[in-house]
Amino acid sequence: MVKVGIIGLGMMGRTHYEAYAKVPGAQVVAVADMDPKRAKGDLSGTAGNVVAGEVSQLPMDRIKGFSDYRQLIAMPEVDVVDICLPTTSHREVALAALTAGKHVLCEKPLGRDLADATAIAAAAAAAKGFFMPAMCMRFWPGWTWLKAAVAERRYGTVVSATFRRVASMPAGWYRDGKLSGGAALDLHIHDTDFVYHLFGKPASVFSRGYAKTSGAIDHLVTHYLYERGPLVVAEGGWAMADGFGFSMRYTVNFERATADFDLARAQPLMLAQGGKSETVPCGSETGYEGELAYFIDCVAKKRRPETVTAQHAVDGLAIIEAEVKSIAEGRPVAL
Repeated sequence: MVKVGIIGLGMMGRTHYEAYAKVPGAQVVAVADMDPKRAKGDLSGTAGNVVAGEVSQLPMDRIKGFSDYRQLIAMPEVDVVDICLPTTSHREVALAALTAGKHVLCEKPLGRDLADATAIAAAAAAAKGFFMPAMCMRFWPGWTWLKAAVAERRYGTVVSATFRRVASMPAGWYRDGKLSGGAALDLHIHDTDFVYHLFGKPASVFSRGYAKTSGAIDHLVTHYLYERGPLVVAEGGWAMADGFGFSMRYTVNFERATADFDLARAQPLMLAQGGKSETVPCGSETGYEGELAYFIDCVAKKRRPETVTAQHAVDGLAIIEAEVKSIAEGRPVAL
């Protein structure tokens, strides 16, 4: 049994806790949060976007709770430290956990800026324990299908790909762009990472966007420019009116088929080819369960993670910073 300690019990901390309950071989034994109420296991008031969440009280007869994350890291029985804190805290806590010899899973984005992300990646490379950024889209059903279809050239080459991830402004620290980096860094990074996962690093990016609430970029559209590749565009933002909710989609046009994913549909993935359209079964689980199950399996089998690495997260953040620069300067930015 791989024993896990979760640091940070907001939206993502609760999401991870609920996902671990579905992961064989994983057991949450400790939690930490600066909020004394959450440190005692009271998760009431933590909202979600993709996963609404059902747990409001943790079973504290089986879980130790702390207000100081260092106490959790010091527990010898904790094998994996799962960091679900605001982005500006990732560097401090990740370095402390890696130094203590723990295996570490860290929510995205890896750092508030490229310097933080690079420091974490360097520490991870030298650490005894394994490290993995929590890039859930690389494990999301329907998106793992797309990755395989592209890699296998199942329907020929990709001609164009469009991604869209938009929402109303979330509550809490996300509204402070100095902490969150705005939607460009905190939300849109999912699609930037997946574009990189599918097609590699673009030659350059050209982005347009604006700030609405956070003071950072809250909505943007990016063209990922490849010298010999498909037309790729991603729109991301949390500038929609209150009540809009959350939307996650892609449409990918192959030479011989078109794949369309819409989270809002009962059957999210549709494939059009040969004059007809049909659903593609892709399971009811989420990418959160997939990423956690993968990391727990890596730890149990003593196999370093490869599906997503710290360097992948550094590369993705570098692309995001180029997108933000492109918005500021009104021109394409080379990578």
